[in-house]
Amino acid sequence: MASTLSTLTLPGSPALPLNASHHLHPALHSFSIETAFWTAYMGNVTHPSILTKNLLANLKDRTGTPPQVRVGGITADSTFWNETLDTPLFNFVTEDGDLVNTTIGPDFWKTFAVLPDDTEIIMNLNLDTGIYEAALLVANATVQGLQPGQLIAMEIGNEPDHYGKYTAQTYAETWKTWGKNISDALDITEPFFQIGATAEDPIWPYGTAAGDAALDCVSALKAGANNESTAKSCSEHTYQYSVCDSKRAAVATLTNLVNHTRLAMYLDLWQPRINFVRENLGEDAFVVGEYNSVSCAGHDGVSNTFGQALWLLDTTLYAASINISRMYIHQGGPLSAQGDLQLNHGGMSLYNLWYPVSNKNGPVKIFPSYYAYLFIAETLGPSTTLRIGNVWPGRQANNSGITTELGDTSAGQLVAYGFWDDAVSTEYPTKLALLNLESYNETTAVRPNSTFDISTYVACNQSIRVRRLQAPGADVIEGNVTTWAGQTFSYEDGTALGEVVEEMMDESEITVAASEAALVFLPDCS
Repeated sequence: MASTLSTLTLPGSPALPLNASHHLHPALHSFSIETAFWTAYMGNVTHPSILTKNLLANLKDRTGTPPQVRVGGITADSTFWNETLDTPLFNFVTEDGDLVNTTIGPDFWKTFAVLPDDTEIIMNLNLDTGIYEAALLVANATVQGLQPGQLIAMEIGNEPDHYGKYTAQTYAETWKTWGKNISDALDITEPFFQIGATAEDPIWPYGTAAGDAALDCVSALKAGANNESTAKSCSEHTYQYSVCDSKRAAVATLTNLVNHTRLAMYLDLWQPRINFVRENLGEDAFVVGEYNSVSCAGHDGVSNTFGQALWLLDTTLYAASINISRMYIHQGGPLSAQGDLQLNHGGMSLYNLWYPVSNKNGPVKIFPSYYAYLFIAETLGPSTTLRIGNVWPGRQANNSGITTELGDTSAGQLVAYGFWDDAVSTEYPTKLALLNLESYNETTAVRPNSTFDISTYVACNQSIRVRRLQAPGADVIEGNVTTWAGQTFSYEDGTALGEVVEEMMDESEITVAASEAALVFLPDCS
């Protein structure tokens, strides 16, 4: 649907909104890497991945803090430790291509040298097999193998609501016992475990028997999972669309994906859980520990496009605005354990931000979505006192996003976020993120645009700076024609190509083309 607005004057007061977020975590834009695909991303001891190393370093360079990395996913539930293994990681795969299990050994930890210094790790342990000793061995090896302070949390199991054997009560009992026993065995004296890692979306309307019976962070905590005080944080997983079966694949389209109303309504489902977890475990305690656009490894022409980059930018910023502390975008490949009906089989996932190795789905390359993480990193910068507010379309009284029916005259296509820094001023924002999600494909003749009038949010008559996230169209799948601030990044080694392009503007009207986003740096008038 095309935007009905050629010009949008941003409404409201320029002061920090009452419903603005907590201070944004500097690792808001984090990663979840499937255990079985870890060495595909990191390389090995003798041949580390320079591409992965530099792409992650680019993000740290913009904030001073590297993204956090969760090692996990569905293969964590079939991962075992072998201290005699002579390779970092071994995947046992059948002749039919089915992954049976993954084994890691002492050299596994050496591959972590590819990560930027000070990268914090969350390790996902094996719960589904029910073998406590196996989980303890991996936990102990992780504590011993990583640098002091590098491991910040562990998860017990991945998506236990899909095991088919747990209620909230039985999960809570198992999780509580394992968490306490592992803590005692490894002399961990503080809350150190991330509870949940559940897959299913909240059931709407709330308060139904089915919804209340679902296994999730809230139901597990209410069932006593944290009675031994081992829970540090809560993780749930979000995949807005899916190709795990043909029915869901039919609606996993680019048009459906790149729409602010749809994604806001989707993430708003989690707000009661976010509020509960923050009240019980702390303001930074709710994270989306695994997410992407389309589950079961993505959808060609959707997940690998510049459209997904715009969705990723909007999703991460909207999640931050409702106090989701960190978002861990999942990277890996299709797995037979996810089901026989899924669309994808083999290779690497179509939703990955880059391919570190050549595979059946394509050569080594960077996808447009990586550039969205550059935008986010530059928005955060080095500040630890930044807050975000959803300026347009804004919030309802119940804190849910304003939809088309309730007054979003852009029909979910124009979005504006403001960023206020408590260390600078709460009277005016320091930055604005302006997104034009109106669909434009590379082959379309005329590219529309919309103008954001930001005059209310500019404190004084000084120049503003603008950097843009751009591509020839939403359907583009190549990172080498996608730009952030005028730069592309090398498929060979992940380094920047070209000069930074930054516009200096004296006016308060910013034109943003369809399928484009702009980061506006506002003047400090203090």
